[in-house]
Amino acid sequence: MSSTTLAWAAADPYTAALRAGRGPLFLRRTDGRLLPLEVERWCARADAADREALDRCEGAVLDIGCGPGRLVAELAARGRTVLGVDVSQAAVDHTLRLGGAALRRSVFDPLPAEGRWGTLLLMDGNIGIGGEPRTLLERAAGLLRPAGLLLAETDPADVDERLSVQVVDVTGARRAAGGAFPWARLGTPALLRLAGQAGWSPAGQWGSGGRRFVALRSRAASSSAEPPNRTAVISSQRVRKPSGDSAVTDR
Repeated sequence: MSSTTLAWAAADPYTAALRAGRGPLFLRRTDGRLLPLEVERWCARADAADREALDRCEGAVLDIGCGPGRLVAELAARGRTVLGVDVSQAAVDHTLRLGGAALRRSVFDPLPAEGRWGTLLLMDGNIGIGGEPRTLLERAAGLLRPAGLLLAETDPADVDERLSVQVVDVTGARRAAGGAFPWARLGTPALLRLAGQAGWSPAGQWGSGGRRFVALRSRAASSSAEPPNRTAVISSQRVRKPSGDSAVTDR
């Protein structure tokens, strides 16, 4: 994993919050401002806004930055082929306890079934992973099958920022912080502009529960927009708990 990935994965306040199932927890910017992290919502069951987004999924689903796994669990309960990936072992462990399939990896590490996923999820602000959304969009296009679908949650504000942040717990007697890492915040207009420059086609935008979402479609293959014959199969019932950076088998 990169040093950026390790900084997030080793953020002790994040691990503690996931294990407790509650915050408060924040991203602290270099200017001192705090961006709240919705730990309680992430550790709860998928809500109405989540389910509305998940209704749009096509084919096998890869949840990037799956956190404690509520979306993976919801899709698995629907009978979807789904895999969550996250740099946090605590997040992977929580997802596995919910009965979902999960792998401890960065999105920029090798992943199962590259180029064959039907849908990628970048929810809960995960379009900010790595601090360079254009690079993340390029990586996403390589993971999806031709004309695959990306569902991203954007910032409710019209914002386009590149930041250095730390995960922090600033409450009580114990104040703790993880290492600094790059992050980005994009509102819907900024994501649509960037996606258009990167060759993505808009496939919808909507709001639900005070949250904002965008659907994007990757380029179709030059010869055919049909998906490859071989499909990704990730079974939440057959996946064993990964140790360290071990990979889920691509079958």
